[in-house]
This record gives sequence, structure tokens and C-alpha cells, in this order.
Amino acid sequence: MSRSKKFTTVDAAKRLMHSMEVAIDNMIEEVKRPVDQEINGSARKAELQSIKQTAVDAKELILEMQRLDQFVKDLQETGEMKDDVDYAGGFAEKYSKK
Repeated sequence: MSRSKKFTTVDAAKRLMHSMEVAIDNMIEEVKRPVDQEINGSARKAELQSIKQTAVDAKELILEMQRLDQFVKDLQETGEMKDDVDYAGGFAEKYSKK
């Protein structure tokens, strides 16, 4: 497979973000689809669980897309990748001395 243009991380990330947008749109449409009123019991429960899982997956994809967007911005501004900083521990941990 020959490439006519040079591969760049930024271009690949932008293409991935575009694909993620399409996937998120598809997931949103799937969540909006009404549950068949004809089904009952475990089939209905499974359908509702599937909708819930799709919504959770879409949310996770949105969060990953935000991280990827920040990654692209960092690369464009500095030309290098920044180390991930995880402040998930909370406010005190964010400012604690390590």
C-alpha cells in the first residue's frame, strides 16, 4: 500500500475524531429509537439494557474524543506530546507535593 502523503499524528487524530463523530451520531440515533411495545419480560429488559449500554458507550466515546481533541491542540501548539496528568484523586491531591 503506497501513501501519496506523509503520515502525521495530527492528521490521523483528526481523521479518528471525524470517525468518532459519526459513531456517536449513530449511537444517539440508536438510543432515540423507541422500544418495541410488543415485546415483554426479559426481551424488553434486554432491549432497555442494550439502549442503556449504548448511551454509556456514547458518553465514554465523547470523553475520549475530548481527550483526543486536547491532544491535537497540544501537538499543534508545542509540536510535542505532553505527559498525562491525572488529577482524578481530587482537589487536595491535585495540589499535594509529591
